[in-house]
Amino acid sequence: MEKISAIARLSQLNRQLGYKLLVIVAMALAFAYGLVPLYDVLCRVTGLNGKTENVAVSAQSRVDTSRWVEVSFTSNVMPGLAWSFHPVQSSIRVHPGKIETVTFIARNMANETVAGQAVPSVSPGKASEYFKKIECFCFQRQDLKAGESREMPLRFYVSPDIPDDVKALTLSYAFYSAIK
Repeated sequence: MEKISAIARLSQLNRQLGYKLLVIVAMALAFAYGLVPLYDVLCRVTGLNGKTENVAVSAQSRVDTSRWVEVSFTSNVMPGLAWSFHPVQSSIRVHPGKIETVTFIARNMANETVAGQAVPSVSPGKASEYFKKIECFCFQRQDLKAGESREMPLRFYVSPDIPDDVKALTLSYAFYSAIK
């Protein structure tokens, strides 16, 4: 009788441990899920990692025609994504406040439809809060059919509030494979 009682007690303890472990796993998943938006907010507030705010503008802001800012464009395709991706022009000179449009070309080199997501970064970091994207392919996942090429426009402006000592900035895109 004591043997059955001990087995029942051990079984009850194992169930309790299993429930506790399930709660810990659920909490860890919720914590990991919550880190992404927290990281985005931190980057947006601090300019960390060159993240910029997605900005929609109803009217063009004031244009500072007294100065120029050189904006360079770079691109990378991360391993696992069979794409080629590059800007049509490597740089442009802009007047702060003037809305500009540049184009990037993406091509799927795979024999199947592949989805990708672009992640932007602006350097120097202090310039990131002054780089405002109005329309960008990076706002959503991009699906390209096998062999398909696509022009991807980027509409942006550099805020006229950018410090005078920032005369050049670089916008880099890294394209990652996106889960379907």
